[in-house]
Amino acid sequence: MTIYPAIDIKGGRCVRLTQGRADQETVYAENPVDIAQQFKAAGSAWVHVVDLDGAFMGEPQNLAVVQAIAALGMKVQLGGGLRARAAVERALGFGVSRVVIGTRAAESESFVGELVQAFGEKIAVGIDAKNGLVAVKGWVDTTGTGALTLAKRMDALDVRTLIYTDIGTDGMMTGPNLAAQEAMLAAGKFNVIASGGVSQREDVKNLVSLARRYANLDGVIVGKAIYEKRVDLADLLTLAP
Repeated sequence: MTIYPAIDIKGGRCVRLTQGRADQETVYAENPVDIAQQFKAAGSAWVHVVDLDGAFMGEPQNLAVVQAIAALGMKVQLGGGLRARAAVERALGFGVSRVVIGTRAAESESFVGELVQAFGEKIAVGIDAKNGLVAVKGWVDTTGTGALTLAKRMDALDVRTLIYTDIGTDGMMTGPNLAAQEAMLAAGKFNVIASGGVSQREDVKNLVSLARRYANLDGVIVGKAIYEKRVDLADLLTLAP
């Protein structure tokens, strides 16, 4: 199971939003590349990057920063505003290892299908759920589509990786919604990366235990808990070798 430390970029800075709300912003660093260097020094091979400006505006806004992070030699998983094929190709050209399609996945199965055919495992789909329903456009809008329903549609398109975020727990430091993650793991043959709620070492241990029952639990994204020093990244990496 992979630990994915997270960097959220807004206005060129490293920030965290509580439950995705732009008015609930905490700035943790002026330079996200410095944070990525710290993650690399701790031993992390991957970094999960979200272009929050891109998510809100509909197209990537911080690719220069993303390119600088990729240049460190880390594998970058990037989401936020990737709603056109040209944006996906540009991100991959900048050295991104995997792109995350969110809003467009909820809107157009054909778009996702074309990307999977062209780029295979480099395409992941982000499913962000609010009370079980898919939220889009930086979590501003909630659709009428159930998270599990969308997941099964993505499974039919041979999407290999889903990132499942329970918005209710994101940034709240209350622990992951394990029941929701387990339901997602059982919904298809795709790999799942759990996101939202990790606040302590025990939360990651619980997910590692879940991974023993579900081989398709690929990993977990950890953000605020690292920044608030509730967990130590190097220690978490020993839990999920």
